[in-house]
Amino acid sequence: MVAAGAAADQQRSRDDRGRDRDRRRSPATTGGPGWDTCGHRDSGFEVRRGARGAQQVAPANDAATYDPPVVIRAVLFDFGGVILSSPFDAFARYEAEHGLPPGFLRSVNATDPDDNAWARLERSEVDLDGFGDAFADESEALGHRVSGHDVLALLGGELRPAMVEAVRRCAEHHTTALLTNNVVGLHAGPPHADPRIADVLSLFDEIVESSRIGLRKPDPAFYEHACALLEIEPSEAVFLDDLGVNLKPARAMGMATIKVVDPAVAIDELEALLGISLR
Repeated sequence: MVAAGAAADQQRSRDDRGRDRDRRRSPATTGGPGWDTCGHRDSGFEVRRGARGAQQVAPANDAATYDPPVVIRAVLFDFGGVILSSPFDAFARYEAEHGLPPGFLRSVNATDPDDNAWARLERSEVDLDGFGDAFADESEALGHRVSGHDVLALLGGELRPAMVEAVRRCAEHHTTALLTNNVVGLHAGPPHADPRIADVLSLFDEIVESSRIGLRKPDPAFYEHACALLEIEPSEAVFLDDLGVNLKPARAMGMATIKVVDPAVAIDELEALLGISLR
């Protein structure tokens, strides 16, 4: 998650960015015999493409099962759980400290996922106080009342330096975008006064925020909006997220997807897909 307002504060004109988007669209391709270097389920990552893109993991000698190679023009990143460490560790600590069942907070968020308090907050349909009360009611219905304000206080995370470097190197060769479900008014003061966060945000050609466009992952319309901004087809993108539920619709649209569990393995898979060094 990245605080709302980041897109406005970090917006840079294409003329001032100092790099031509078309020039950076290098011909990294997927498909053909090289595609079997991706998609290793036992590694904790899935690099996959939906029906409209290259076929996923097939025998190297079975060339007939592959579509023609697809040019990767854009690399799309989630923020929390990918570039930042996951808030789920903080959720687990809170649950242990308050005698809640393991995974309880995530189970509240997973109940009625398109219209619950969390979804409405990320679309800016309720404010922070409204979310606090609504989440408390939803959690109580599942057996334990938890203030939504307590949950919001658990959000955040630490930058992952290796992933930041991967973003930086991707930005030298490809169009990049940050796709984030986020919240208006979560942080006091200027959005991301931390210069380290500001530096990361400056690497992206586009920042797509749920709180600003009124759409959120995993709504396919969110991904369609991102592709329109970037002037690409879904099959020309690879998307990294830590949640499979967010990757599924992107993959169905034709994107290559990487599920981030271990950042080091994710970077390995992205290097294999793009054919460039990210370290």
